[in-house]
Amino acid sequence: MTAASDAPLRVLVCDDQMLVRTGLATIIDAQPDLTVAGECGDGRTAVDLAARLRPDVVVMDVRMPVLDGIEATRLLAGAGVPHPVKVLVVTTFNLDEYVYDALRAGASGFLLKDAPPDRLLHGIRTVATGAALLDPEVTLRLVGRYAARIRPSDSGAPQDVPLTPRELEVLRLIADGRSNSEIAAALVISQETVKTFVSRILAKLGLRDRVQAVVYAYRRGLVT
Repeated sequence: MTAASDAPLRVLVCDDQMLVRTGLATIIDAQPDLTVAGECGDGRTAVDLAARLRPDVVVMDVRMPVLDGIEATRLLAGAGVPHPVKVLVVTTFNLDEYVYDALRAGASGFLLKDAPPDRLLHGIRTVATGAALLDPEVTLRLVGRYAARIRPSDSGAPQDVPLTPRELEVLRLIADGRSNSEIAAALVISQETVKTFVSRILAKLGLRDRVQAVVYAYRRGLVT
């Protein structure tokens, strides 16, 4: 939903479990600023429906038949996609081992399936604005768990990162899952200044959003 329009955000819900899918759709449709544009149970149908319906956000499960959520996300939001769609991955942490792969594929954020409804709704709205959804607890658990995979053996040294010391400090806090307000409090600066730093960091590093910034920080060994 753009500033120029009051139309509800259109959401495509993709999950192979009908009860989960129905529950998500019911929660979303109950909101005045959200509407379910479509539902499906596999990644291939999600890609096809997204091309036809052009939703603002796709809520995507990871493990599905025909085409899994990772490959579907890559087709919807990956590098080189001419008109990428915002994808919010909703996953079961104890079962899915491919959340990091989904982020690399272009997902703008992720939530656990046991997250409360208000967090899901916040996630959809956040991702729709172009921001990344990084729940601090989930970020630390998931990215931390896959830190060894994220950081290759030939990763560059921290001093090779083209950022100022202050920008590096902000990047480390982003990778720690801190929100703008938390970063502002930690560094005793305004939230507007934090936003400026974040934009500058993303531009300098050629990154799309905060999710990619977290991945970058781990790959470079800036956080452990």
